[in-house]
Amino acid sequence: MSSATSRSTDELTTRPSRQTDWRLLKMLLPYAARHKRTLALSLVLLIPVSLGTALQPFLVGQAISLIKNEPVMSFFQGLPLRDALNRVALLLLVTIAVRLSLDGMQSYLVQKVGQRITADIRNDLFHHVTSLATRFFDRTPVGKLITRLTSDVDALGDVFSTGAIGIVGNLFSIVVVMVTMFTLQWQLALMLLAILIPITGLIITFQRQFRKANYRAREELSALNATLQENIVGINVVQLFRREAFNSELFHKINSRYVHEVDRTILFDSAVSATLEWISLVAIAAVLWLGGTLVLKDALHIGLLASFILYGQRLFDPLREFAEQFTSIQAGLTALERVSDILNEPIEIRDPAVLSPVAHTPHASEPTIPGEIQFDHVWFGYKSDEMVLRDLTFTIRPGEKVALVGPTGAGKSSIIRLLCRLYDVSQGRILLNGVDIRDLPQAELRRRMTVILQDGFLFAGDVRSNITLGESYSMLEVQKAAAQTNVASFIEQLPQGYNTELRQRGTNLSGGQKQLLAFARAAIRNPGILVLDEATANLDVGTEALIQEALDTLLVDRTAIIIAHRLSTIRRVDRILVLKHGQLVESGNHDELLAMDGLYASLYRLQMLEA
Repeated sequence: MSSATSRSTDELTTRPSRQTDWRLLKMLLPYAARHKRTLALSLVLLIPVSLGTALQPFLVGQAISLIKNEPVMSFFQGLPLRDALNRVALLLLVTIAVRLSLDGMQSYLVQKVGQRITADIRNDLFHHVTSLATRFFDRTPVGKLITRLTSDVDALGDVFSTGAIGIVGNLFSIVVVMVTMFTLQWQLALMLLAILIPITGLIITFQRQFRKANYRAREELSALNATLQENIVGINVVQLFRREAFNSELFHKINSRYVHEVDRTILFDSAVSATLEWISLVAIAAVLWLGGTLVLKDALHIGLLASFILYGQRLFDPLREFAEQFTSIQAGLTALERVSDILNEPIEIRDPAVLSPVAHTPHASEPTIPGEIQFDHVWFGYKSDEMVLRDLTFTIRPGEKVALVGPTGAGKSSIIRLLCRLYDVSQGRILLNGVDIRDLPQAELRRRMTVILQDGFLFAGDVRSNITLGESYSMLEVQKAAAQTNVASFIEQLPQGYNTELRQRGTNLSGGQKQLLAFARAAIRNPGILVLDEATANLDVGTEALIQEALDTLLVDRTAIIIAHRLSTIRRVDRILVLKHGQLVESGNHDELLAMDGLYASLYRLQMLEA
């Protein structure tokens, strides 16, 4: 169990260099373009909000200048003090009203865009993951994928809703405030700018450290979820082999690593917030010192000094907001980086560039066309240096019933995976009715055949939907397929018959009952090629007898490939292909192979001896 969740530190150190924030944000631009009107409106609203922010300190300074009888702008000159102060108060109320109304609307629009972008990315990510080849899932723990599809995508939404637009708004506010300050008094403005530049560099330094720690934290969270998923799925093995304490200790170690990395992110996040608080106080103190010196020299008015004290606060408010958004922004960028790793994962198995028209899925009443299968010098390996199939060549004629036998690891299941194109051959080709299966659309290829595996997988839903699997078969066709495979009586005994709700993975059915539904799935699709991969291994004697009776009807006028370890079940097939180390070593019917006295005869005698 631990192999799926163990993770060496090399995974981080050998990882390709991280993408820049700009390249990551560029990945979001096509998604943002889908909601460009809402996004543009939210950006336009930043202008009056920022102008209102810049005007308020100036108006306060004008009020103080009026009280101190200092020079003021012409708009307030020549008025009685009360009237002038009333005019200042009115303008302040207008700026406050503008900020309250437009700021709330702008925030709503940004959050709306962020959620829409998050939903779009989640849809694209799910579609991309389900299009990846089986080879990808062989090396990727399910728990890690779930983390990227859920928590990573949720954190990614904050890049837009809390981060990207927030950064644009804060930068715009800083520019407006700085321009206003330089217009009013360049010495004080220059001093605040000199303080702002180094503190920005310090924040960037903390940001980079936070980013690294946050990436490691999310990697540990993925490992944590993978361990949790593995233990829940394998709970029977955990309990039967008394692995509770061992697995708890393993989970504790991964959890401790996760907590350690989260503590590091908290450290850098707190460092940014604390630094900004202290620097903002230093900036105000510097304004008081330089401004007071200028006031004593009659080079600055008290009202303007008061305005600059407020401007100092307003200048650092966007940075404070950035500090508050710091965690979500960096977590979002980290999540975006991890999501982009999945989206950049190449789709190995693709349809041909020029597709032939894909035929519709046939209903049970339509005739089947038995297919001819040809393996032409096929080589294949799950790893490039370890071949599972070696120069394999054979032909299965239309309507022929062929069994694949051989020791464990001979390559029987690999043949089925290649035929269904869950993997592509390393060398050679596989032909279906004379056409290379790589030249067929995947939907068309898999429409022509149905595979019944040893462990039938069931989805949450009712019995009928687990037979139709989302296709438009009528209830009459479902019942006919169930009757054809001798499973109708079992279904009708369920509490709600075909409408009986099944739990996830069909845990409210026995293994044999789940397998019966897999046969009904095959029958309703009426395929030209039927593949049975140890399909009757989990059935009791009585159920297997019912299925064998159904198979006598189901296999008529169909090409069939049967994998079975119990050689007594394949005695009636047309031909048996015997495999060893990925090579075809014998071929013939049951009696011919026994007469050869080769590998098949040895396997058969061994099973008879065990019986």
